[in-house]
Amino acid sequence: MLSVVGVLLALYVVWRVVWPLRVSLSLRGPLGLLVVSLALHHRIVARFAGTMASPEIPKPVIAVLATGFTALLIGALAVLLLDILLLGARLLRRPRATAALRTAWLRPAAMGAALVVSAYGVWQGMAVPQTRQIEVTLDGLPAQFDGYRVLQLTDIHASRLLTGDWVAQVVANSNALSPDLVVITGDLIDGTVTARAADFAPLAGLRAPDGVIAINGNHEYYAQYADWMQAFRAQGMQVLENTHTDVRRDGAVLTIAGVTDPVAARYGLPMPNLSAALAGADPRAPVILLDHRPGAARANAAHGVALQLSGHTHGGHILGMDQLVKHANGGYVSGRYAVDGMTLYVSNGAGLWAGFAARIGVPSEITLITLRQGAPDRQIAHAL
Repeated sequence: MLSVVGVLLALYVVWRVVWPLRVSLSLRGPLGLLVVSLALHHRIVARFAGTMASPEIPKPVIAVLATGFTALLIGALAVLLLDILLLGARLLRRPRATAALRTAWLRPAAMGAALVVSAYGVWQGMAVPQTRQIEVTLDGLPAQFDGYRVLQLTDIHASRLLTGDWVAQVVANSNALSPDLVVITGDLIDGTVTARAADFAPLAGLRAPDGVIAINGNHEYYAQYADWMQAFRAQGMQVLENTHTDVRRDGAVLTIAGVTDPVAARYGLPMPNLSAALAGADPRAPVILLDHRPGAARANAAHGVALQLSGHTHGGHILGMDQLVKHANGGYVSGRYAVDGMTLYVSNGAGLWAGFAARIGVPSEITLITLRQGAPDRQIAHAL
């Protein structure tokens, strides 16, 4: 779908921007081919180096391609807007506005501006995430867990773009916050265990008194799922696949549950199953659910989950585009939501997929969540 949309926008740019340029055909032809190639670069790279999920090409090349592809998308939309305004001016018989909107340099200038904005967006996408701190009040939270600090990492996407040095900085910034527990809500890596050996290794340095708990996202399935689960556990992570674990303090219990990702269906692997994840859980303990995607929030709330932590959306990447991403994820894209008595938090993510590596107005984040005690007398029941 991304390639189809990209090609259509590329052909539109060739028609409205490249072909009208007052230069020779020997220049317009190669420029037009370059624009179309940018739209298809995911498939071209996957044909010769890696996969669409994990392009195995040098970091500077990924950054250049990401900048060009983002510029193509933004520029095409800008040109389309100019053409809509031109059509409106003609229909309203506004000759001055029509003449201004037909100016020869206007559309090339829009593409140039899109290129500058895109370069900034890719630079932001590659930046080390900043910390976002929030407090979440949970009914039924035992007093022993009031002030408990949970650090959420998600969508790290260790790759040839976001390499081991970048991951090491994320780990260092996370450890500096001194959390009680670290949770990772999927999409830790892109690529095979061998290809990412040096890039995901720094994750073994995450430190918290109650350890590191992780779930998978959709990207773990794209290359050697079983090997990745083993590799994560070898680093000391507790990986939850439709299971739960208990965190205990002075006799009080907090349940951490984790489910798999729906893309498992493509690979004949277990689909998300919250009932299985909560089987045997203490019915009096509040549940924090790790679910990579936010879309099942209402169903999860119906099971008595107190707090759901998700990622997957990357916050929508670009202001404006976040509304499309929101529509595709059950109405959730970034930040805190109240869902039928449950709190849902959707992190923008620490990193992003190298195939669309831009952030414009949607910063990456490391999230520190401090739990606060709500109504202590509430009786919690997990609807299994």
